[in-house]
Amino acid sequence: MILDFLIWASVFIFSATCHEAAHALVAKLGGDDTAYAAGQVTLNPVPHIQREPVGMIVIPAISFFLSGSMIGWASAPYNPNWAARYPRRSAFMALAGPAANLVLFVFGVIALHLTFAFAAPLGAGLLEFLSKLFFIFASLNLLLCVFNLIPVPPLDGAEIILLFFPESRAEEIRYKMRSVGMVAFLIVFFVFPKIYYPIHRFVFALVGFPLG
Repeated sequence: MILDFLIWASVFIFSATCHEAAHALVAKLGGDDTAYAAGQVTLNPVPHIQREPVGMIVIPAISFFLSGSMIGWASAPYNPNWAARYPRRSAFMALAGPAANLVLFVFGVIALHLTFAFAAPLGAGLLEFLSKLFFIFASLNLLLCVFNLIPVPPLDGAEIILLFFPESRAEEIRYKMRSVGMVAFLIVFFVFPKIYYPIHRFVFALVGFPLG
């Protein structure tokens, strides 16, 4: 259990750090240096943990010992005035987080294939460790990508959806999103596992790892 915890914790912290660093980097490129000034355009997890210690450490640890997997959150600051003035840039900033997780998912799948391709020289013990590590790595990043694409605040999808509307309607769309608020998020949170597990099985079968 301790080894599993260390694997999950390392993967979660790294994945969440990449997610938020991607937000921060794209925001800076788009003209908002709020997260950059806070030191979050970095793959060093410390600034991200310092900003959200409960979401990145406490809740993931509790969720692991209750369920055997991890859930949590992180965040990157941004200037709401910038987001209001440049809704399309803000939408791309939001998209950067799930996109980073999608890239990490692809890397995890490639690493899994390489692990099994070189299974013989690795030995049983190392093969088991690496296959578990890369499976968790791919699975968690797929989860973070899909979950954050849901167009419900405070998830990234609520801002990403602005890419599909004229910029002139951005504030109207944001107002409608805020109006559904936490009620919609709580519904999504409890319904999502039933929707997600078939997606998880389908995607892993698609990349060559059928889960049964």
